[in-house]
Amino acid sequence: MAKFNLFSEESNKSPLARFWRKFKSNHPALVGLWVFIAFAVLAAAAPLIAPYGVNQQHSDALLIPPSWHEMGDVRFILGTDDLGRDVLSRLMNGATYTFGLSVIAALITTIIGVLVGTFAGISRGIRSSFLNHLLDITLSIPSLLLAIIIIAILGPGLMNTVWAIILALLPQFIHSVRNLIVTELNKDYITAFKLDGASNWHILSRGIFPNIYEHIVVIFTMALSTAILDISALGFLKLGAQPPTTEWGAILAENLGLIYLAPWTVGLPGILLFLAVLSTNLVGDGLRQVLKARKAD
Repeated sequence: MAKFNLFSEESNKSPLARFWRKFKSNHPALVGLWVFIAFAVLAAAAPLIAPYGVNQQHSDALLIPPSWHEMGDVRFILGTDDLGRDVLSRLMNGATYTFGLSVIAALITTIIGVLVGTFAGISRGIRSSFLNHLLDITLSIPSLLLAIIIIAILGPGLMNTVWAIILALLPQFIHSVRNLIVTELNKDYITAFKLDGASNWHILSRGIFPNIYEHIVVIFTMALSTAILDISALGFLKLGAQPPTTEWGAILAENLGLIYLAPWTVGLPGILLFLAVLSTNLVGDGLRQVLKARKAD
C-alpha cells in the first residue's frame, strides 16, 4: 500500500543526503568508493587476517605460482617468492604501509594545509605577499622531486618518506585552500556578515568553511592519490621503505629481477597500486562532478 503524503512536493532532504544521492548515481565513482573502503579495511586489518607472517619462509615452496596455475598450491593463493614467502600475506601487509601511511600523510597534510591556507587567505600586506611568493616557488617543483630532495636531507626510511611527502604536498594544498578562502571572502554574503559585526572566527566557522568543506575533501583525494604514487615511487627507488618491509613499491624493486621467472611477484603489487590510485581518482572525480552539479543548481 502506498504511503499517504499530504504534500505533493518531495520531502526536504539534508545537504549530505542530497550530496550522497547525486554521488551514488555516478556508478564508476560508487564502485571506486567500495574499492577504496576495501583498501582502507585491508590496511587496518591486514596483520590480523594475513594467513602467514610477512617474512615466514617455506623452504619446500620456492617460486610457487598462484593457485589457479597448474603448478600452483592451494596453500598459497597468490604464490610465493624466491625465499618461499607467501605473496598474498606480504601484499596484504603492504596495504598498511602503502595505503595506510598515504591516508595518514594526506590527513596530516589536510590539517596543516587548511590551517596555513586559511591564514594565508585572510592575511594582507607583507605576510600575504611573502606566502604567495613562497608558494609560487615551491609549486614550480614537482612533488616527487621535492620529496626526493627532502629524503636526501632526512635520509632514506619509511617514516622519513612520510614526512617528505607531507612537506612536498603542503604547497599545493595551501595554495588551493588559500584560493578557496579568497574567493569566498569576495562574495556578498561575507560582506553581509562583516556589516553585521561578525568576527573573523564567525566568518570562517559559520560562513566560509560550510561552503568549502566539500572542495577540501576533493583536494584530499587528489593529495591521497599523489601520496600513494610517491610512497611507492620512493620505495621502488630504494629511498623510502627498505627491504624486507612489505611496502608495495619496495616489493616491486625487490622482485624486479624475477619479472621473467616469476612475473606474479611483480605484476600483483603493480595491479594493487593501479587499483588503489584508480579508486581514489574515481572517488575524487565523482566528488568534483557533484560539486559542479550543485553549482549549476
